[in-house]
Amino acid sequence: MSTSTSIEVFGSRGSSLISLVNNLKLSIALAVYRPDVNIQIQIPESADDEIKGKDKSVLLRDKKTGFELVEVNAIVKYLANDFTNNEFLQFEESRLHKALLTNQKKALLVEALSNTPRPAVPLLSDKMDSAPNPTQIILFAALYPVYNGLSEAPTWFQELGKNPKISSSLPGVAKLERPKEKNTGAQKLTKNHLVKKQADRIVPKPDERNILITSALPYVNNVPHLGNIVGSVLSADIYARYAKNRNYNAIYICGTDEYGTATETKALEDGVTPQQLCDKYHKIHKEVYDWFDIGFDYFGRTTTPTQTEIAQDIFTKLYNNGYLEEKTTEQLYCEHHNSFLADRFVEGTCPKCAYEDARGDQCDKCGQLLDPLDLIEPRCKVDGTKPVVKPSTHIYLKLNELEEPLKKWVDLSSEKGAWSKNSKTITNSWIKQGLEPRCITRDLKWGTPVPLPGYENKVLYVWFDATIGYVSITANYFKGIQQEEKRGKGEGEGEGEGEGSTEYWKQWWRNPENVDLYQFMGKDNVPFHTVVFPATEIGTGDNWTKLHHLSTTEYLQYEGGKFSKSRGIGVFGNNAKQTGVASSVWRYYLASNRPETSDAHFSWDDFVTKNNSELLANLGNFVNRIVKFAIAKYNGVLPKYDTRNIPNYEGGFVSEINSLLSTYIANMEAVNLRKGLETAMLISSRGNQFLQENKLDNSLYNNFPEKSDAVVVTALNLVYLVGAVISPFMPEIANKINEMLNAPALSITDEFVPVLQPGHHIGKAQYLFTRIDEKKVEEWRKLYGGQKKTEA
Repeated sequence: MSTSTSIEVFGSRGSSLISLVNNLKLSIALAVYRPDVNIQIQIPESADDEIKGKDKSVLLRDKKTGFELVEVNAIVKYLANDFTNNEFLQFEESRLHKALLTNQKKALLVEALSNTPRPAVPLLSDKMDSAPNPTQIILFAALYPVYNGLSEAPTWFQELGKNPKISSSLPGVAKLERPKEKNTGAQKLTKNHLVKKQADRIVPKPDERNILITSALPYVNNVPHLGNIVGSVLSADIYARYAKNRNYNAIYICGTDEYGTATETKALEDGVTPQQLCDKYHKIHKEVYDWFDIGFDYFGRTTTPTQTEIAQDIFTKLYNNGYLEEKTTEQLYCEHHNSFLADRFVEGTCPKCAYEDARGDQCDKCGQLLDPLDLIEPRCKVDGTKPVVKPSTHIYLKLNELEEPLKKWVDLSSEKGAWSKNSKTITNSWIKQGLEPRCITRDLKWGTPVPLPGYENKVLYVWFDATIGYVSITANYFKGIQQEEKRGKGEGEGEGEGEGSTEYWKQWWRNPENVDLYQFMGKDNVPFHTVVFPATEIGTGDNWTKLHHLSTTEYLQYEGGKFSKSRGIGVFGNNAKQTGVASSVWRYYLASNRPETSDAHFSWDDFVTKNNSELLANLGNFVNRIVKFAIAKYNGVLPKYDTRNIPNYEGGFVSEINSLLSTYIANMEAVNLRKGLETAMLISSRGNQFLQENKLDNSLYNNFPEKSDAVVVTALNLVYLVGAVISPFMPEIANKINEMLNAPALSITDEFVPVLQPGHHIGKAQYLFTRIDEKKVEEWRKLYGGQKKTEA
């Protein structure tokens, strides 16, 4: 403000449309009539007023006389020293602007504009470079939000805009620039809506939902391929992350299955000891799962003293309870290396489907469980020679005597736990055929020793032993915690640690009243988890936590064929990393293609399309667009807002989001993971639609600020929700979204709640995804052995 005048003119501090129009009137009037006076913005009386955005009306004040005016049109006339009344000002500005703010483009807006004066050319001054009169300024500024930039704007409006006295004053105010919010720091969010911090030692809690989650223990003699990953560890991880996001008390246990024939065979082929082989592949598996962002609470292994202790205890209880028996049977014996051949040391032609590479225990083609003696033209896997038949004595689990209690449990658990359809079918087919005693020992050196005299050269059968691995790995999880605690206190790792940890694992595995067990696996593992393992638990007489929900998958095929490590066909865990495509994209693709009810097929074309058309164009676009807009226009600070400025907010938008959220939760609770992901992406799509239908852009921000404020805050809160619902599937992307929003992880609530409130400031924008060049498809297809399918 110049010191040569006693007049002060204050504009409105508010961000409403009326406030901005009033400031425009004052700015033009001062530029035309009193260029020696600058418009000012009134300073709030207190810092609290500033934070709360308390508005103040316009004001003209003469410091010498104390004269004041607070009505904007009167101030314009005062500055022009022209108080002539004009019929053209007889219309309702507030009604016109209300029509604009509520986006009522028809009835109300038409009615308002129909009452708007249309001045004839004679109203203008004779010379265009002369000063406009007050009526022209008031009318022009009032209708500026309506007509600015429109080619169909009335001639009189366009001509006034060309007037040098008006156009010269517009550059600083023509866009109706709004003052940006002041960054006052991140808002403290209500803890009720956030994900709780995970305990260092996860134990069941009273009055909470306690969920024990396991995935089939991956066998340690090879690198897992995509089908292995999605069929067990990834599926379990998605559900575990969902459960923890919902603030259930959940623990996810897994590890490598290391005993058995396959390990011993592979060790012979590689010229190493079984232990060396297990050490090598345990590390490989852990590295693969770490890259895929699999969030185990503990990833252990079965070759531990704890495994031996617990497995032998279970075996002994079954023996003492009369559920084990000795049988001498004929078994294949290799005279070339003088050894009985365990199931997987034998290969041959399947008697069921004539597959030539069937194993002694199971045919990979038809899925039937086999006896090695049933194979046609059997051969020793080690040296290829034809084995002979010799008698051998083994221990059998009397499943026939456990059939009735097992059947009752299956009927109850499969219904209550809503097992997947294929797991029910497979289990019922076993029971329907009638259960027979099943051998649980093998002629091997590499395995859990059989705790009976005379069985020093035999071990427990890997499929009896492996399921007990879930229990021993849980116990080792607690042992590991106790060891860390002892080291932290400067104590040794001596005696006493085992018993305490044993009590902790029992809280999970001997607590069926308070713990639900969720297990994830491919369909070929089902009978061992629904028949052999629960029958074993029943036979011990202990109060075991048994299976509640079983989620199984069919097979994932690779480009129309099977994954084959030996033939170099298919994508294996380490190959995914080598492509340079982020693990989040791989997780998304596998989850969206999860073979839940039928076999699914990996396709490079589909992989690239899902990244470019779904992740990038849908989710990435929604988050990037609103975050960048909020940073550019609002200084990254959420403004005050009123959702009543959003058309059909409660009955339309919120209702749709809550319906989608309800569908998402229902699918995730039922472990329909693929449908859950589809619904999460639909919520993101609704966010894009929300921005489109409300036309979020510079014009909305400048001309309809109340609506813009409400749209921005609502959209950012929807981004927060989208981050939560995709977090089980793409945790790294959810983390990036939370970083952008400068907010901790949001819990998935039953209804859409705008947790981020005015005053909260967000962080920097980040790109969530990058486009994949379609040319990479043929490169990858060639590299990993797939063949492009041709049209029939």
